[in-house]
Amino acid sequence: MLLTRLLNACHHFPGFVYTGARLDETTNTIEITVRPRSGSKPVCSGCGKPAPGYDTLSERRFEFIPIWGFAVVLLYCMRRVACRACGVKVEEVPWGIGKHTLTRAYMLYLAHWAKKLSWLETARSFHTSWEKVCHAVEYVVQWGLEHRQLGPIRAIGVDEIAYGRGHNYLTLVYQIEAGCVRLLWVGRERTEESFEKFFTLIGKELAEKIEFVCSDMWKPYLKLIAKHCTNALNILDRFHVVAKMNLAIDEVRAGETRRMVQDGYEPVL
Repeated sequence: MLLTRLLNACHHFPGFVYTGARLDETTNTIEITVRPRSGSKPVCSGCGKPAPGYDTLSERRFEFIPIWGFAVVLLYCMRRVACRACGVKVEEVPWGIGKHTLTRAYMLYLAHWAKKLSWLETARSFHTSWEKVCHAVEYVVQWGLEHRQLGPIRAIGVDEIAYGRGHNYLTLVYQIEAGCVRLLWVGRERTEESFEKFFTLIGKELAEKIEFVCSDMWKPYLKLIAKHCTNALNILDRFHVVAKMNLAIDEVRAGETRRMVQDGYEPVL
């Protein structure tokens, strides 16, 4: 079976055809030529509507998902359109995004592996650069944010993680429900001002419908949870509860020790 037939089966782009594939042995790259289908109209990148062709630009290279250890590149001469609404614009192609050299499919592929490996290891494994893996992850995250539906939310977890050197923290808010565990929000620092931005994001209506909140005993968290999640049960992390209890016991023990010494007794605690 020809490689172009495999690509048509897996990644078919309406209005375009794969016309040939060749191996560049100097770079170990499979180069696949793409042409517009006869009679198809280019699509304006400004408004997304079909428009008459204006001219054709020089050939562009789009990095595609590697096959059998070989890098794969799509070769295509971009067309410009004469759009009535937008003027002369470069066409929109279904496999690419603006001036990105990576195809959508390749960005999704890299972002998927970047969840399992470090960005550097992902880049090494697929013979690309760290920067391109970063661009792929940014694209997927941005797409997810634009298409995310926040509600309804019944249970959330609030925690912080340290990063870098010194006391630098990020506040994380997760949705923690059966069948739906996801990161909802990340904010710099663990202050009231920072955490307030999360409740601004979800709004009063969603906040009041939250039934359970899991958190530690950090006062800014407790204050804002009580303020915004008025109908929620705040479940405290047992590690922090035990830590506070042990601290209280230590204070009592130290006080009793001082009292016994003052009374002339030898402390036994």
